[in-house]
Order: sequence, then structure tokens, then C-alpha cells
Amino acid sequence: MSSTTTKQVITGGILAVSLGLSAQSVSWYSSTDNQFWQEGKAQLQDTAGDGFSMSITGQEKGHPFRAWGSCMNELDWDAIQMLPEDAREDLFKRMYAPDGELKFNAGRIAIGASDYGRSWYSCDEVSGDFTLKYFNIDRDRTSVIPYIKAAQKYNPDLIFWASPWSPPSWMKVNHYYSVRSDRRYNEMDPKSEIHLFGEQFVPEDQRFFPPRLAVNDTFIQDPRYLKAYAQYFCKFIEAYQAEGIPVKRIFYQNEAYSYTNYPGCAWTPEGTIRFNMDYLAPALKEKHPDVELYMGTFNTNRMEIFEKILADPRMADNIKGIGLQWEAAQLLSKLREKYPNYDYIGTESECGSGTFDWNAGEHTFFLMNHYIGGGCTEYFIWNGVLADSGASAWGWRQNALVQVNSEKHTARYTPEYYAVMHYSHFLTKGSKILAYHKDGPERLPILFALDPNGKMVVIAGNFNSVDTPISLKLGEKFLNVKLRAHSFNTFVVK
Repeated sequence: MSSTTTKQVITGGILAVSLGLSAQSVSWYSSTDNQFWQEGKAQLQDTAGDGFSMSITGQEKGHPFRAWGSCMNELDWDAIQMLPEDAREDLFKRMYAPDGELKFNAGRIAIGASDYGRSWYSCDEVSGDFTLKYFNIDRDRTSVIPYIKAAQKYNPDLIFWASPWSPPSWMKVNHYYSVRSDRRYNEMDPKSEIHLFGEQFVPEDQRFFPPRLAVNDTFIQDPRYLKAYAQYFCKFIEAYQAEGIPVKRIFYQNEAYSYTNYPGCAWTPEGTIRFNMDYLAPALKEKHPDVELYMGTFNTNRMEIFEKILADPRMADNIKGIGLQWEAAQLLSKLREKYPNYDYIGTESECGSGTFDWNAGEHTFFLMNHYIGGGCTEYFIWNGVLADSGASAWGWRQNALVQVNSEKHTARYTPEYYAVMHYSHFLTKGSKILAYHKDGPERLPILFALDPNGKMVVIAGNFNSVDTPISLKLGEKFLNVKLRAHSFNTFVVK
């Protein structure tokens, strides 16, 4: 038997009420492939049952949970536009309404083109425009802003954070939007890759991502450029505020450790510290003191990078939190142990390969269990809606919660959609995460939480090919159930 206990007690007696002896009835929501969101009942028992066991005592300290969301990309909007009006409205209600299915209350915005933009663009491609006279968000008004407005119709209280994939191309040493050349999908000169590693031989170590670390910053490390780029962020915040869209958090770079053929920018730890501490943080404090600066989004499992960056003594006073995605998830527990005063969020689910199938749903279910159970206060899906094969403008097929058929103009709510719903429908802002079990060799990811009303919520996946019994001790009672093979399950104790 595994158990989770601490010496600290949740205040207010909420948990004690939730796990009291009088609690008996349990609502059970279950999904398997092609049989989604089946509603049933279970009863708490006085004695333990068979199978995997775990206990919640009522003494767990836990951590808060605040927000769910996804990235508002151009190709998502284009896919949504393929649907008839009633289907579009239904989609937005289901995803964003407080009484809908997913209850998303936040969103992510790319500053300029993400890899799911229609094509490359930035908010100022006029070379040498250090005063940003020609800064604009005109392209966003054709896609991203209408997307956000449609979501705000169902939830006016949505808040947003933003990060660039690439700075304006003229601010980079290679004068191009990508980091690596690709004959199929971009026109970057392969010779310009010399800036990444120089002539230094760097042995590849497959234990880490990236296998080879860039030795130079792709962003030009000149004060004129650094200052102008900090103001670029400020102008973006101001432009979106004028549209009625609150950007409350900024990340300096999406995946500084992905050396990509699509929009990207490589940063060294030294360049990261220089830009964030000497330029971006002061600019935000002066012009947008209510906007939080987070570090990331990190996508590397190299602990030494975090240690170099966070060793700067100014970080603690200027950085609110850290965003993790992809390989960085491997370091979540180590980071929280070494740097407990930062807020941690899961900034991007892993996108798969355009299968839109049950395996993709299980993988996202596992990721949510890992990030949220491991201490993250927010979690963000990558693409919410994609058409057909989910291909990007740079050739990568990816998954989404909703798959649109461009010929039939219909929407399919994928297994991944229901994987998210099993969490987000109940764990809304104000929930408290109590404990979790990684899927491990048992292949049973389990998470325990209290919803904002103090009801116990248990979320459990069975990734095995056979029905699997579990016995979960909730206070003095036991939840003894058999989980169907390859299923998502949510239990709400009344």
C-alpha cells in the first residue's frame, strides 16, 4: 500500500467534511474509446477491496490550482471557421463557458507567428526600426483576436499570457525567423547555422535535450536591440489591452532550447539573464507593473541551465514563476525542491503526430496527472482545434482536442478532449490538489483533489489492457471499484 501524509492540516475543516463518515454516494464519470463520459454511481465502503491501494488521510497540505487553457493559434481559427455557425458557437460554449464542459478560464497568445501560424510574421519587420514606429498587430486582427473575442463571448473573465516564438527577423544574427535551415519548409541559408555552435566540436549526449547546446545567442546582444525588444513586449501588451484583451503574464521565449526549422530563437543562459534582468523586467515594471514576468517556457532537461539562470540574485525579485513543457517536465520535482518560492505552470501539452486517437488522449491524461499532481498551478493545451491531419505550415502533423473535417464541415471531439474534460470539468479555479500517483509500472495515474466547494474529486486512468481493481482509502471510507481497460475516470464524492 502506498500512502501520502504530511504533518500539515488543510484549514477550515473542508476536507474533514468531505471525507466524513456520512459521505457515501459517489458520482462516477467514465470514458473509453468511442464511449465517452458515461455517468454512473459508486458507494463508499467500510473495508478495503482488492487491487492497487492508496490513501488520503485528511492531513495533506496540497497546493492550489488556478487555470486551464490552450493557445490561440491562426490555424486553430482557420479550422473553426470551416464549421457552420451553430457548430462554432457550440464549440466555444463547450470549451470556454463557466458552465460548459472544459471550463477553460485562460489562454496563451503567440507574439507574432507560432509554428501554427499560417506563415511567418512578426509585429515589426521593418529592419532597423529601433523606435518601433511600425509596430502593429494587424495580422492578429485577422485571426487571433477574433478567436479570443469569440471565446470572451462565453467567458468575459478570460485572462491571457504571451510569448514569442521568434523576435523580428532583423533582430537576429541570422536575419531569419527560424534557427535551422530546411530545404522543404524554409529558405534559410544552411551556412548561417554557424552561429549556433560556431566551430567548436560539441559531443552529442542523447540523455539530454537538446543533445547539443548552442554556444551563441541567436538574438543580437547589442543594447540597441535588447532595449528595442523589451519595448516590443510592452507595445504588444498595450495593443492587446486596447482590444479589451488582458495580457497578465509574459514569457521571454517559447522553447529557447528547440533549434527549429519554424519560428524560433536560441538563447544562452547568459543572454537569457541579460535580456530579462537588464531590459525586460525593468521595462515591464515601468510601463506594466501589473504584468508578471515568468521564466521560460523551458523545454530542456538540463538542470545546469536552470541553475545558471536562477543563480542570478535578481531573479527572485523579478520572476514570479517558471513555465515547463516537453523535456523540462522531467525536472519538475527537482526544481520545486530546490526553488520552492516560484510558481510552476505546465505551459504546453505534447502535440503528438496528428493521430487524434486514444493513445494521444492517454498521453495527455498522463501529462496532466504529472504536471498538476507534481505541483503546477495551471495547465495549458497546445492546439485546441485543428483541421484534417493537423499539419502545420512547416509540415509537422499534430493533435488537438477537436478535429475538423474540412470537406464535411463537421467537428469531432477527440479522446484527448475527454481526457482534459475528466480533469478540467471539476478542477476549476480555487481547487486544491492533495496528492497523486504516477502511472508507473501499474499504469494507473491517479490524482486526488478538492473542488472549490470542498467536494473530494478523484481522477484515475487505467492504461492497462484489462479491467483493473483499485481500493482508495478516503478518510475512514474506501472507494473500491474496477476500472475498465484503457479508461479515464472521475469520481466526485457527494
